Amino acid sequence: MWGRKMKKVLFTATVDSHILHFHIPYLQYFHEQGYEVHVATNGTEEIPFCDVKHTVSFERSPFKANNIKAIKQLKEIIDKEKFNIIHCHTPMGSVVTRLAAKQARKKYNTKVMYTAHGFHFFKGAPILNWILFYPVEKWLSKYTDCLITINEEDYTLAKNKFHAKKVELVHGVGVDEKKFQLNMSEEEKHNLRKQLGLQDDDFVLIYVAELNKNKNQMMLIQAMQQITDKTIKLLLVGKGELQEYYKQQVKQMHLDKNIIFTGYRKDIPQLLKISDLCVATSKREGLPVNIIEAMMSGLPIIATNCRGHRDLIKNEKNGYILEINDIQGLQECILKLYNEEKLRKNMGKTGEKSAQQYLLKNIQDKMKKIYNEVEI
Repeated sequence: MWGRKMKKVLFTATVDSHILHFHIPYLQYFHEQGYEVHVATNGTEEIPFCDVKHTVSFERSPFKANNIKAIKQLKEIIDKEKFNIIHCHTPMGSVVTRLAAKQARKKYNTKVMYTAHGFHFFKGAPILNWILFYPVEKWLSKYTDCLITINEEDYTLAKNKFHAKKVELVHGVGVDEKKFQLNMSEEEKHNLRKQLGLQDDDFVLIYVAELNKNKNQMMLIQAMQQITDKTIKLLLVGKGELQEYYKQQVKQMHLDKNIIFTGYRKDIPQLLKISDLCVATSKREGLPVNIIEAMMSGLPIIATNCRGHRDLIKNEKNGYILEINDIQGLQECILKLYNEEKLRKNMGKTGEKSAQQYLLKNIQDKMKKIYNEVEI
């Protein structure tokens, strides 16, 4: 067909890191199915299972003229390669890709898929988000053969309001359970705690997230200010634009010994093993991997009442859901779980059980089924 010697798939995203963090298992799947695997990003990193890498001038901001250039670049690539499937990710990556692939859907019968990792418009989002992003997503859904959402709120909206040929709900990108099947000896736990400045009897809260406004670490810092028990410690794992500001606040509040900034870490499964409780204070989420990983590690969760968190946490079953910036409520929940070991363990076990549906194997099975149905 159209002189194609082998089937071809294209994955697109604004940046390399998105593909590297979330989509390597799917590149591998297509590679093993005999497809020629292409990736297009605004980056030059080497990507496993990628046969052909394209650098395209994607920009994260919708107001950058480079995105117009990116549409033209990508259209040329699509016309040359005549892909069977194009799977786009990230907000601007998907806008540019679907505009570039409009004609290819008719000319080459290319199937265009889009995974929305959390729409910018959601219940409680600023009105500007609805004005800017909602009409664009609704319009572009007409040029989408399969729209994949990762939480209930986005799924319901897309199903009822958009025009994609198919709308699917897939529970995230999948978490690799093998990474969490590790046994740490007491000595290993002791050494890791010591390295971080923690005592063996400290009660450790952990929040793995970029340090930014949306992740809202300030809510946690303020709650920690109200907690007088000095054996309760908080690990803020990650880096980000508010890192220095948060460090400054912690210093001013004399919480240096209670709040530890670890920076970016690659040993998240081990850090979860030495923690007692997972906390998450985001204002919005898609379907947060940090919480799924904590559930898989048997930790109870305290999280804010936002999209994504609501999909994962059943209040008083595997943790607590609080309103955003309810600092007193957060403090009370921390102390309750600190004081009640049995409750903590029961919640952790419940969470571990419910996390099974988010395992990589289960998500891969669902995605393979979707890919097969889309291409028919």
